[in-house]
Amino acid sequence: MDTIFAEATPPGRGGVSIIRVSGPEAQRIAEELTGPLGDARHGYLRQISDGNDRIDQGLVMRFNEGASFTGEAVVEFHLHGAPVVVKRLERAILSRGARRAEPGEFTLRAFQSGNMDLAEVEGLSDLLAAETEAQRKLAVQVSGGALGRLVEGWRDDLVEAGAMLTAAIDFADEEIPDDVAADVDRRIERVRRSVEAQLASYPATERLRQGFEVALVGAPNAGKSSLLNAIARRDIAIVTDQAGTTRDIVEFRADLRGLPVTFLDTAGIRETSDLVEGIGIDRSRDRALNADLRVFVGEIPEDMLDHKCPGDLEIHTKGDLTGRDGAVSSVTGEGIDTLLSEIFEELRERVSETGLASHARQADALSDAARELAHVSGHEVEIVSEHLRAASHHLQRLIGRIDVEDYLDRVFSRFCIGK
Repeated sequence: MDTIFAEATPPGRGGVSIIRVSGPEAQRIAEELTGPLGDARHGYLRQISDGNDRIDQGLVMRFNEGASFTGEAVVEFHLHGAPVVVKRLERAILSRGARRAEPGEFTLRAFQSGNMDLAEVEGLSDLLAAETEAQRKLAVQVSGGALGRLVEGWRDDLVEAGAMLTAAIDFADEEIPDDVAADVDRRIERVRRSVEAQLASYPATERLRQGFEVALVGAPNAGKSSLLNAIARRDIAIVTDQAGTTRDIVEFRADLRGLPVTFLDTAGIRETSDLVEGIGIDRSRDRALNADLRVFVGEIPEDMLDHKCPGDLEIHTKGDLTGRDGAVSSVTGEGIDTLLSEIFEELRERVSETGLASHARQADALSDAARELAHVSGHEVEIVSEHLRAASHHLQRLIGRIDVEDYLDRVFSRFCIGK
């Protein structure tokens, strides 16, 4: 196995930069640069030198094989946060036989060493990408092993049930005691219900991880762009009195009380002979139809009436000019907070029953396991035993114990170098 290294902190100037080295030669390389290292998991102030060239003075810490994030011998250099210092130490490490890590390679080694299951890896990736509090909480749960522990509990029940059935097959001439048969049925049913509950909550959990889209929809000059600017509290969309100013979709990504929401300012929907505006309107209509929620600004365009969904909101703008009761004003801010509260409550209701599975790969494994468990009723003992074995196999896929090679490149490529 190669020894790899990378800067674990963001590149650039800062108070401290950390370079992590992992692999069989990590300790040798570090001692050539700093002298003998002390006890593992203790930090030591050391002069870091490449021959006669003193690179820096910093904190050096080592971790033994089997007691590190990657599961390998690891050394960390905590340096002054100057890019020139980092680059000089990297050259010294390269010259001693290590190579630069690929994106996600440290985490890949943690997975390969058994320190993390694949669900935890995906949770860690989600945590690094989290933008809101709700996303953080979900990612912390999964990266901390919550989904893996749930799966292990399911497997324990299925293994125990399978063992009882195997005993029944081995002693086919004897009657299966009623209490044993009831225990088998109870375990299978408990797992089936729990798996199906996680599968049912997947759409909401996946949406929480990816974020919601809220489209502002209406006729030209209805006030959509001004409303987007008021929500963002800065000028994002161009606002003029000329109809058709917005021709393409303008997006604003927000943290709405912990929920990740992207607001879409769409082109005003109307009949037009302008080719470019027409393309923008078609795109806006399609994006609005696929959004999680639509806020209709002003009168609903006639060709959108049939696409209004439960939960969609209707508002009027320019309240400062019209004096209309309940109208929102993008100029004074009147009604903006109320509108955002209504959007939040609607979206929060949709994720009120989130689970732990938030990736399509995880949902596929859950679906396959649920299908096997749904077929156990009314079959001979041998058939039931085979369905339990297959269900257990799919649950192993969920946490990456088997049949995951096709997913590894996709999962780990999302990590930055150094993680």
